[in-house]
Amino acid sequence: MTLSDDVAAAVEHLMRSEHIGRSEALNRIARAGLTGHRPPSSRGATANVPTFDLGVRVDVTNVAEAIELIEQWDREHLGEGPTGRAG
Repeated sequence: MTLSDDVAAAVEHLMRSEHIGRSEALNRIARAGLTGHRPPSSRGATANVPTFDLGVRVDVTNVAEAIELIEQWDREHLGEGPTGRAG
């Protein structure tokens, strides 16, 4: 069996990170492909994003409306358009 470079790299990574053999790593990757799930060790790192209380609550169920509200606030308070430039 010949593996593509990206698949071989994924197998090697999983082997090292999970301390498992080549067959087990390849089987996990194959099963993940069949189910559409990524193996836990191949998921991205959790990001910690700082939050700030702006004193404003925005309903973001309608993203377009939320963006418009933000742009309106920028125009009124900063004199900026949607591109961040004055005017």
